[in-house]
Amino acid sequence: MNLHARRVTLPAITPLTLQKRVIKVYNEDNTSRTVEVPNDITAQDICQLFILKNHCIDDHSWTLFEQLSHLGIERTIEDHESVTEVQSGWGMDASSRLYFRKNYAKYEFFRKPLDFFPEHMVSASSEARETTNHSQLIQTFLNSSTCPEIHGYLHAKEQGKKFWKKSFFVLRRSGLYVSNKGESKEPRHLQFIAEFSDSDVYTLLSARKMHGAPTDYGFCIKPNKSSSPRDLKLLCADEEHIRTCWVTAMRLFKYGMQLYQNFIQPHQKQRGSPMRSISENSLVAMDFSGHKSRVIENPTEALSVAVEEGLSWRRKSCHRLSSHGSPSPSLSPLSNLAIHRAQPWFHSRLSREEAQRLITQQGLIDGVFLLRDSQSNPKTFVLSLCHAQRIKHFQILPVEDEGQLFFSLDDGHTRFSDLIQLVEFYQLNRGVLPCRLKHHCARITL
Repeated sequence: MNLHARRVTLPAITPLTLQKRVIKVYNEDNTSRTVEVPNDITAQDICQLFILKNHCIDDHSWTLFEQLSHLGIERTIEDHESVTEVQSGWGMDASSRLYFRKNYAKYEFFRKPLDFFPEHMVSASSEARETTNHSQLIQTFLNSSTCPEIHGYLHAKEQGKKFWKKSFFVLRRSGLYVSNKGESKEPRHLQFIAEFSDSDVYTLLSARKMHGAPTDYGFCIKPNKSSSPRDLKLLCADEEHIRTCWVTAMRLFKYGMQLYQNFIQPHQKQRGSPMRSISENSLVAMDFSGHKSRVIENPTEALSVAVEEGLSWRRKSCHRLSSHGSPSPSLSPLSNLAIHRAQPWFHSRLSREEAQRLITQQGLIDGVFLLRDSQSNPKTFVLSLCHAQRIKHFQILPVEDEGQLFFSLDDGHTRFSDLIQLVEFYQLNRGVLPCRLKHHCARITL
């Protein structure tokens, strides 16, 4: 038999990884930048791209957000998620956007789980049949064979109705349930609400105004393939830390170990770096005045030393300025007033409400802060600081002494010649504040 080989021409196949697409990314001030990226690019890749293009410091807090303006909702896009898949769920909606900004709270629950999961909201699930150990809380979330159970009261908006109803909810690995009989967790009293394999959890941008919620702490569960308001499961908590608990638990139930891998991956890359990290607990007050240094264990003495250090900084700064031919004392306040305006932590004409929104966007963890002009008193400044998931505002008062102008947070007891010196001091010392300044809110123009 005479066999003849026949040449078959196959159509050219372009690998998905070689295909390109154009995406537009926004910042808080709604400046935007359009870039061409591979089809398989992840949220983390996008963040790294903009960190390099904008010469940002990579502190692992930069995050990509998905905002659906027509629904009034947004969420953190997890680092491993495909941006192409996220955008495929938008359909023809032109109001959906990607935002690039900081989120210091993105993985903070791995470091301080007890701050995110109040003890009264967590218990062992019926499937686990054992007591949840709070010291091993995150491990139980990541263990696929068991998990803690989140429970508590939430407001839910009835489908097709305008009013909200407060009910007892239970969150398990299998999904979210509502009890139709008080706080009963019996299977016959639990009604299934949603599961997370094909859904994501979003926060509501204007819960009261857009959805008529009883508080501002709203969130929702949205199916991936739907952009209809009718498919949203709208929920609302009474306080911010309660909403944070529910949203964080839902993220963990959906992604589990993948979130932990996202968290540790940047730190694994830096293990070979000569720079060492300094934990909060490694910073202690020291006394070097004697022949031998010693750790100051008395909090009152530590505060006294901190105040004296602030005064010492002020005296050294004044001496340094005068020795370098600085302006006369009558002119120096003008230069001191202007020196801080170029700092990334200073946001000039920012209102109290805008400051709270910016800090909330960038993560409600201890030490997130910004400085701004006071709206009520043009001659003063305000430090806005997050502590215990609440935002507090501290007035920075000008203090005049012998013709020179200083700034103080504690009625003149600790004085600083400029705001830069003040910020640097409170980054190292708590002083009169509830916590040290750790993470400044930054805005960049893309």
